[in-house]
Amino acid sequence: MQGRSEGQRDVFDVESVAGHLLPAGGVFAFLAEHRGRLFPAEAFEDLFPSGLGRPSIPPDVVATVIVLQTLRNLSDREAAEAVTFDLRWKAACGMPVDAGSFHPTVLTYWRKRLAASERPDRIFEVVRQLIAETGALAGRHRRAMDSTVLDDAVARQDTVTQLIAAIRRVARVVDGAGGLDGLVAVHCTRLRALTGQDYTHPGKPPIAWDDHAAREELVTALVNDALALLEVIDTDAVQAAGGKPAEAVVLLALVAGQDVEPAEGSDGTDGRWRIARKTAKGRVISIVDPDARHAHKTRASQRDGYTAHIVAEPDTGLYTGVELTKACGPENSDATVGVRLLTEDPTIDQHGDQDEGQQKEALADSAYGTGQALADLSDAGWFPIIKPWPLKPAVEGGFTVDDFTYDPDAADGRGTLTCPAGHTRALSPKRAVTFGAVCRGCPFLERCTTSKTGKKTTVHEHDQLHREHRQRAADPDFQTLYRTHRPMVERSIAWLTRGARRVPYRGVEKNNAWLHHRAAALNLRRLLALGLNHDNGAWSVA
Repeated sequence: MQGRSEGQRDVFDVESVAGHLLPAGGVFAFLAEHRGRLFPAEAFEDLFPSGLGRPSIPPDVVATVIVLQTLRNLSDREAAEAVTFDLRWKAACGMPVDAGSFHPTVLTYWRKRLAASERPDRIFEVVRQLIAETGALAGRHRRAMDSTVLDDAVARQDTVTQLIAAIRRVARVVDGAGGLDGLVAVHCTRLRALTGQDYTHPGKPPIAWDDHAAREELVTALVNDALALLEVIDTDAVQAAGGKPAEAVVLLALVAGQDVEPAEGSDGTDGRWRIARKTAKGRVISIVDPDARHAHKTRASQRDGYTAHIVAEPDTGLYTGVELTKACGPENSDATVGVRLLTEDPTIDQHGDQDEGQQKEALADSAYGTGQALADLSDAGWFPIIKPWPLKPAVEGGFTVDDFTYDPDAADGRGTLTCPAGHTRALSPKRAVTFGAVCRGCPFLERCTTSKTGKKTTVHEHDQLHREHRQRAADPDFQTLYRTHRPMVERSIAWLTRGARRVPYRGVEKNNAWLHHRAAALNLRRLLALGLNHDNGAWSVA
């Protein structure tokens, strides 16, 4: 049953007694006055469809605490303590000075309810709607895309630790796998035979860790134990049932294969294994948080965690779209997620902007300059103010792709490519071009290719878009616009990560919800800095 805030104030209500001490224009004073208007009970009714049972904490109070909690980056326990002992929090929540707080698990309970609802990001959406009602973004036709890496909340695990932990997890959650006569005890015996330690112990087994052969023997024992366990488990039945047992079995299969390869001299059938000589693509780095990944924002910046994607209005710094994803994978790339957030941005009145002669402009660095991103932006009516990808000639100081003339309509629609020497070749069905014999004796050969058999290249599907974009980017007006407005998004990134570089939870779903709540809190603070005001039933900014 959903609870509701009392309309009448308590005699010891903090806002009545000491509300004048709250700094005017601050988040605490704003929420003390407008939390019921911003987060009405009706907006959360779907979370409590039953009218039976004990009333919940009023939704305007919980939403207020969630906003303040993410703004200050506090744990659930710290937030609950702040509600008890900090008069500013009591005033914001409409509580009397002598009232105690709710239990910290109430926040966990509400986040689960929100996550299971049809609108899990409603707090962010409420504040974004507030932005629209104020007109703070009216006529502002530019949006900037960017991303940053957020550190995960767990420690990276090596292969040995992950294998032991994954088998132990299966023993805990899969029926019949644990116990003295369970599947793990009966079939996973190689580790104990080798080291004297079984899977009831969480730590690494005692071996000569500086001995290469001993390490390979340990890896072999662990992998074979994992494979033996997977063989005797009814994986089809476990998968059909779903839940934590299915997740544990899938994770065991994943960690048993992602980091190992057949030992030297083995064909993979004799059961000898070693640590793989390269890192698996999309490697799980910890079974405690299977969604965390190795993050490579740049070659010099390599961390573990997640990627936070944002779309912001560059002049005001307001977030119009955010999403947290795994830190690797093409579906989680900057261009893929950023362009999707941009094209779904509801804060731009597409028809209104176009009627006023304003071109929607998307600002971003070169990570967003893929051919597919340029095509998607063009289809959605956006003009890309995006730093082009740098051209890399095959020979240092030699020709680049722009020195070759591409005609997409020639050769019956297959397209042709003409080299600087004037030789033309049609594209193959796979868009490959081979100049071959015509390169012999060509005076430009040394500037074109190092291949003895002549120039070979592949024309990108969106090559023409790339060429047109590079031409636009060479315009001084384009460069001035980029340098003036693109760097402003770094301010929004700085606000987002200040004191909150590490995510507080495990998994994409929970941390994505946290990111939306933090963006909502930062948007609210920014609106107040811009002069947010409520007068005669309407929101406005100065």
